[in-house]
Amino acid sequence: MSVMELFELWSEKATSDADIQNELSSIKDSEEAVKDRFYRDLEFGTGGMRGVIGAGTNRMNVYTVRRATQGLANYVLDEAETPSVAIAYDSRNKSTLFAETAAAVLAANGVKVYIYSELMPTPMLSFAVRELKCTAGIVITASHNPAEYNGYKVYGNDGCQMTAEAAETVIGKIDELDMFEGVELNKSAFDGFISSGKIEFISQEVIEKYYDTVLAEGINSSLCADSGLRVVYTPLNGAGNKPVRTILSRLGISDVTVVASQENPDGNFTTCPYPNPEIREALAEGLKVCNEVKPDLLLATDPDCDRMGIAVPSEDGYVLFSGNEVGAMLLEYICSQRTAKNTMPEKPITVKTIVSTDIVNAIAKEYNVEVIDVLTGFKYIGEQIGLLEKINEEKRYIFGFEESYGYLSGGYVRDKDAVNASMLICEMAAYYRTKGVSLIKARDDMYNKYGVYHNEVQNFTFKGQAGAEKMVQIMASLRNNPPSEVAGMKVTRIDDYKTSVSKNTLTGEEKVLTLPSSNVLVFVLENGAKAIIRPSGTEPKIKAYYTTKAPTHEEASELDKKLTDGFSALFLN
Repeated sequence: MSVMELFELWSEKATSDADIQNELSSIKDSEEAVKDRFYRDLEFGTGGMRGVIGAGTNRMNVYTVRRATQGLANYVLDEAETPSVAIAYDSRNKSTLFAETAAAVLAANGVKVYIYSELMPTPMLSFAVRELKCTAGIVITASHNPAEYNGYKVYGNDGCQMTAEAAETVIGKIDELDMFEGVELNKSAFDGFISSGKIEFISQEVIEKYYDTVLAEGINSSLCADSGLRVVYTPLNGAGNKPVRTILSRLGISDVTVVASQENPDGNFTTCPYPNPEIREALAEGLKVCNEVKPDLLLATDPDCDRMGIAVPSEDGYVLFSGNEVGAMLLEYICSQRTAKNTMPEKPITVKTIVSTDIVNAIAKEYNVEVIDVLTGFKYIGEQIGLLEKINEEKRYIFGFEESYGYLSGGYVRDKDAVNASMLICEMAAYYRTKGVSLIKARDDMYNKYGVYHNEVQNFTFKGQAGAEKMVQIMASLRNNPPSEVAGMKVTRIDDYKTSVSKNTLTGEEKVLTLPSSNVLVFVLENGAKAIIRPSGTEPKIKAYYTTKAPTHEEASELDKKLTDGFSALFLN
């Protein structure tokens, strides 16, 4: 069917959401606008789908949500005799509508649905799937993307994001479906299924059990109440507001100032157009409050509350810590305190993504902790927890993190958890405060102990079809004609995760890499430097992750500049 035929079809049949009809009317004279909305179907990948909210097959709307959910319904009906699905959603525009649409489709197919009655963090969806023994889970979120986006993430019965194999099966079932045949999308369908019991709100008992489980991950919880810790918190208008504040209150941290302009749900994210706690602009409102109340810590969670960022006071004002720094500090804190309290399990394990900081290896060596490296994506950390659970060794897992601000200290969920991370970072700050140590000082102490590890991420954007072809050429060139040195530093090892071969470039010795095949190249250089190159899975970018190690920040930064300049020359020529 042509783009214009699809446009006419939607103009006729997409009548359930007035916003869609208004948008179609507004673009009818723009060939470019029509094409952008109908030239393809919104892609459903391993983790689900994500896109701009609007009209058309290439947009997030009730029809693309309904079609995806019908495919999922057909899948879970094949998987279980009495299938059930849990649903959560965040504060984004149309999240409630999309969640209720998905619930109605599932219920109409005879699938039992458990749905939260209000917005909840993504990790609480993972928890509900496991606690209620569901066949699958859905969370409506676009994480930290700009306001015009929304998304649809799918989870398996283990509470982890759906595996590639299962996703392929779901995609096959979605592809068989017509966009406009199926259940009614009006509000009365959802309400009717609630009345009949086919859709059930997730109970407060489940929510309380989640809170209790998170609090059980504390190590020095008892000292928090009298620590005098002062916190400014911003949920960035997202789902973290109630859960994070509940956890901090129960932890005994009472001096919490919430950033008023970002406290309540707002899918337009008026004060932070890019609601990502990794970037300073998103924390601007919180930093204003910090300048007034002078807290020990600024805490920020993203809209679906699975990522957490912080800023702390220094001589030069409030400074942001990177995800690598927070992850490393939490690991050091957990290891040191559990060792001191004799609560460290036998043969403890920490899990990190391959692009996360190598200081983890030094910390783990200090405390006899095994490090497992996994591919980028927290689902691979969740997978490792699941593998340990299958052999009754889940307690060996003590912490996992990724450099993109995702952390988890327990196996009760299979995704990163900013509620858990918020508790841990506040407890750690409170502990250090009782010792007269600031978080800046604690970070410096870590670097003094293990060396300064400087981590940097570069993004190289390649737009359009020509850009996509250029990205393929760059990766092929790096793979087939790798540099022997970069910026005067010899390349000593190349790990190619696509071919699963690790090659020592000095001796020619080769080893097999055991991680799943992925288009990732790792260049290990002398002086402890490393560069990891991979195409983004969601954007037209090649991402480069650099690590340098040196005795001082100045030396590490100098090495990092040489490394970034050297690889930039390879990409931009």
